[in-house]
Amino acid sequence: MKRTAILNVVGLTPRLIGPHTPRLARAAQDGGMIRVQPVLPAVTCTAQSTYLTGLPPSGHGAVANGWFDRELAEHHFWKQSNRLVRGEKLWETCRAARPGFTCAKLFWWYNMHSTADWSITPRPMYPADGRKVFDVATHPLSIRDAIKRDIGPFPFPAFWGPMAGIASSEWIAKSAEWIEEKHRPELSLVYLPHLDYNLQRLGPDDPRIAEDCRAIDRVAGGLMDFYAQRGVRTVVLSEYGITAVRRSIALNRVFRAKGWLTIKDELGRELLDCGASRVFAIADHQIAHIYVNDPALLGAVRAAVESIDGVARVLGAEEQRAAGLDHARSGDLVAFSAEDAWFNYYYWDDDAKAPDFARCVDIHRKYGYDPVELFLDPAIAVPKLTLAGKLLKKKLGFRGLMDVIPLDASLVKGSHGTCPKNSDEWPVIIGTGASPTPIAATAVRDRLLQACLG
Repeated sequence: MKRTAILNVVGLTPRLIGPHTPRLARAAQDGGMIRVQPVLPAVTCTAQSTYLTGLPPSGHGAVANGWFDRELAEHHFWKQSNRLVRGEKLWETCRAARPGFTCAKLFWWYNMHSTADWSITPRPMYPADGRKVFDVATHPLSIRDAIKRDIGPFPFPAFWGPMAGIASSEWIAKSAEWIEEKHRPELSLVYLPHLDYNLQRLGPDDPRIAEDCRAIDRVAGGLMDFYAQRGVRTVVLSEYGITAVRRSIALNRVFRAKGWLTIKDELGRELLDCGASRVFAIADHQIAHIYVNDPALLGAVRAAVESIDGVARVLGAEEQRAAGLDHARSGDLVAFSAEDAWFNYYYWDDDAKAPDFARCVDIHRKYGYDPVELFLDPAIAVPKLTLAGKLLKKKLGFRGLMDVIPLDASLVKGSHGTCPKNSDEWPVIIGTGASPTPIAATAVRDRLLQACLG
């Protein structure tokens, strides 16, 4: 049995593999590359769960990066417990076949309380005084202090937000090398997110993406060399491709105009009361789960959504079953946008009444995924000085908001979630042989199993 490392190079597609990614191009030539028809929705939590279990969302339950819990009447985004994902995971199948098989899971999602032997995942601390302290969670817990001592603290602002960039992928790669040197796992799952950032900020057609390709090629190539020197086989894969977008769709504003939302005034700000609303949407890139608390409105809601420019299709119960999206967490309706559009979560009509967290990097509180968090508000005259001042106040113990995020969805130039018509925009798997025809996302697991068990 040959030990294996699986590098998840987020956003990698056939169109990006070429002169700006010489190391990845060579790996594709030597080990073969296969296009992967993305799972729907083609978003992080869903794609990773499908790759690791071989199941569609109806089987593993990761219907998007977020969903609405009907019993708690609360929305959830970016939860980390692995117990949310049903189905036997890749490493569990390997362990059953070869007792003693070990796995390190590094920054792949649903990375807490799993059966992996070693794990590292982003996890800020929230003391009672209102601070947000950047950190990671690890299993075993002893890894946390040891790895920070050896390679430094995780550069959290480089992982998500206006400062997101190559530093986070570089640190994750170093953590993978650290785990390999200390523990030599049979399987290492390594998440390298760098391409995700500017592909959403700038769009895939922007010439500046070439530099991002060179940067992630350097990091991935260095890891491939590191593993090769230790006799570890490397497989590269990606979760989705990012397409250029020119418009966003605010479903909740449509629902508000029809009187279907319940809005609460709290300290002069408007909050969405999902449990009391007759209809609302949880937006996630190019998919939106629409929850209809008043069943009598189902037909009217579907007709309203289908009439919106930029909505490609709407799935009811039967269509969700056919698509593998029928699950208790799914919306009563599921909408997919056109390739050049995406769904934002906005529901307020007056920016002055937007909730305070709307202008912050706040991935858990918002009623949808918010790629605008990748931008600094262009209205801020001296952004670096403003940021420094806010950070200084926090360090001095003063309460305050890092309210530096704009409320302009038009800034976003790339998105994902649907299945692009052009397979050059699809994800790939490299290093498990070639195929003239694409494979389904649910078939990726078998390829990975073959790589791990030989």
